[in-house]
Amino acid sequence: MGQSPAEWTPWSARAEIAPKTWLDGGTLAISGNGNAAAYGGWVRNAGAVRGGDWYSFTASYRATGVPSENWQVVARLDWVDAAGQRTGQPEYAAWGTRQGEWIRLDARVQAPPKAATARIELMLANAENGTVWWKEIAVTPASAPAPRRIRVATINLKPDRTNSSAESVRQFIDAANSRIDGKVDLILFPEGITVVGTNKPYAEVAESIPGPATEKLAGLARKHAAWVAAGIYERDGNAIYNTAVLLDREGRVAGKYRKVYLPREEIERGLTPGRSYPVFRTDFGTVGMMICYDVFFPDPARALAAQGADVILLPIWGGDETLATARAIENKVFLVASGYDHPTYVMDPDGKRVAQAPQRGEAAIAVIDLERRYTDQWLGDMRTRRLKELRLDVPTPAPGIVAK
Repeated sequence: MGQSPAEWTPWSARAEIAPKTWLDGGTLAISGNGNAAAYGGWVRNAGAVRGGDWYSFTASYRATGVPSENWQVVARLDWVDAAGQRTGQPEYAAWGTRQGEWIRLDARVQAPPKAATARIELMLANAENGTVWWKEIAVTPASAPAPRRIRVATINLKPDRTNSSAESVRQFIDAANSRIDGKVDLILFPEGITVVGTNKPYAEVAESIPGPATEKLAGLARKHAAWVAAGIYERDGNAIYNTAVLLDREGRVAGKYRKVYLPREEIERGLTPGRSYPVFRTDFGTVGMMICYDVFFPDPARALAAQGADVILLPIWGGDETLATARAIENKVFLVASGYDHPTYVMDPDGKRVAQAPQRGEAAIAVIDLERRYTDQWLGDMRTRRLKELRLDVPTPAPGIVAK
């Protein structure tokens, strides 16, 4: 695709907010030019498209002086019908990979039924001191993405009067073995499976990772050739963490998440909070984990979704069901919960429970397609759109401190 002035046209909604645009050594350059209101860039007709077909949209950019590239650097396709009117919703290229000083954006998108062409739009938004350079822009036919279907099982069980971690863990594993039939890709247990039913303090049940609990969970993972996640209490030196552990299909520890948001009750009982929101790459997609009280706050789920999590696993004791639903909807991810005083379910990105286990000893089992898009009729693909419109650059005041 060429980058001559005849093919690309500068665009802005109003002349007084038009950024500076120019061709710079074979790249398309845009500068805020000292204007905080500047929004605009380069546009070009991508050629004919056919409604319902899939297309690959790629573009590479390099930016300087841009504080929040997620929303200030914009590459999108705006679909146009035969009458020259917008049809469907614009599609953003929101996911990128760094290649030296350049970032390559990639998106595979489906043309709306009435689309006749697409307009490529490369923009710089409200970055008065910023400059962005674009190159290697292309829209090409692509195959439809293959389904990514996985079978998920989440367990509802609350052992009582077991008096030992080993016995509590054994009951969880027995419940999974008795309720799961056929192939399954992912098994989830609740928060704190090493403490529930034992009547013991956290310090007494805390163990290393790997350790006794993960060894038993590893046997379950190997038996079902499934990924397994569960909440346990982890000791690391003087610190004790409320941790969710993830094991792969061969029973190896693939990763762990230490609960960031500890309620005061856990702090008063000697736990230490975690400091990060890791995600884990599996053979079916990207998994993130939250634990119980995390669900009361928006940032854990947001951080996991921002890193590409397809599924968020929620081992939980008890928590607000409405907020859990909100986490799935606002981030457009699958949410799988296993709880004691919180329901056990598999939830889709629209907040619908596609499987539930209301009784103790039951498993909620569902087949979910991680490739399926959950779009809003009026707003489009909100998973991608939220990433492109999220304002992390606006300072949040210190909580509880009021200026006089």
